[in-house]
Amino acid sequence: MTTHTSAPHRHRVPALALTAVLATTLTACGAASATPAPAPTSSPASARGPLAALARKTVDAGAPGVIVRVDDGRHPATTVTDQAGWTTADHRLSESDEFRMGSNTKTMVATLVMQLVAEHRLALTDPVEQWLPGLVPNGRAITVRMLLNHTSGLFNYLYDPAVLAAYTGRDTRHWTPEELLAAGTAHPPQFAPGSRFSYSNTNYIALGLILQRATGHSLADLIQQRIARPLHLRHTYLPSSPAAGPRLAHGYEPDAAHLAPLLPPGTPPGTSFAGPHRGAADVDTTAGNQSTLWAAGGIVSTAGDWARFDTALLSGKLLPAAQLAEMRTTVPEDPAAPNGDGYGLGLRKVVFPCGTVWGHDGQAAGYSSETYTDPTGKRTVAVLTSTVFDLARPRAAAAHQALVNAAVCAMLDKRLPTGPSPSPTTR
Repeated sequence: MTTHTSAPHRHRVPALALTAVLATTLTACGAASATPAPAPTSSPASARGPLAALARKTVDAGAPGVIVRVDDGRHPATTVTDQAGWTTADHRLSESDEFRMGSNTKTMVATLVMQLVAEHRLALTDPVEQWLPGLVPNGRAITVRMLLNHTSGLFNYLYDPAVLAAYTGRDTRHWTPEELLAAGTAHPPQFAPGSRFSYSNTNYIALGLILQRATGHSLADLIQQRIARPLHLRHTYLPSSPAAGPRLAHGYEPDAAHLAPLLPPGTPPGTSFAGPHRGAADVDTTAGNQSTLWAAGGIVSTAGDWARFDTALLSGKLLPAAQLAEMRTTVPEDPAAPNGDGYGLGLRKVVFPCGTVWGHDGQAAGYSSETYTDPTGKRTVAVLTSTVFDLARPRAAAAHQALVNAAVCAMLDKRLPTGPSPSPTTR
């Protein structure tokens, strides 16, 4: 339920095979860093023209739609929206549209956990067995911290074929959080707890259940009570059904015939996304089965709401300094690149051509999102794209990476480097 491109590729796209194809295509985006640089900017508004041109290239390359929001902390935010003509009959994109945020959800869930840590209601050293007795094998050896930074070794439940069928919408069965956890723990662990990093959505399903056990409140209510309402995030929520409201942007994926060439050998037979056909080669996944996401990737929000959340988090409004410092204590996502991208407690450190930022990325069927901020929380950027696998083709992947790189540079008020440099990884 998220993307990037180096070794510990955390694509939350379910199914190892699906992840592999995106790992390959997104890695090719390194060349996108060599895209001609936009002119230096004195405000995000002056970067609007270059960003709009890059957004149009991304749509022309195959993305159904894209929303870009850039705020340098000193000027009014600049927004760009663009979409393919065939999508307008479903919905006309707006910068204020709601969007399925995928694994960006993890940052909000981790914030809730750290609030309870600050209140001494949870501890990072608590074993999982203390809160979820009997639900996680070897739970006495796995701590809350290991769940937060993906060092638990738990198998990623989205790689389970039965869960994959629901994620793609082909199976309409409703999965409970307990069933998702059971699907992950039914598989052997990947490694001994705490021994290394490997991204697993199972960790955050466990954390959502721990939050509910520790507070007696539902995860949806905790999000509203502790984050959305205090920050006046009027369009941020954990939905209880896949029903799409009028403000929800539509999401799309390639139809079975056009998805098949993108999938490597070993993909489960019949893998395809369910939904009504749209355009020449896509299906509308907006109302698909969302029950496989929950605490790992189920939140709906807007670019503006998420910017407000990122600012509040990184500026210290939501957590005491000690807990925020813990969130920013990272493990390398690639052991061979200890100074590269890192994963903290639900918060990623990402090295872009223009500088290092903090945030996360996410994917749900039909939705890709990248949201980042500078270390102070004053500057924010969001790039929301209404597909996952339409970006799997090299041309679309390169155009999209060029857009993200340029948007981050505009946020930081820097010129995009003209020489080739590695692109960051996506979760």
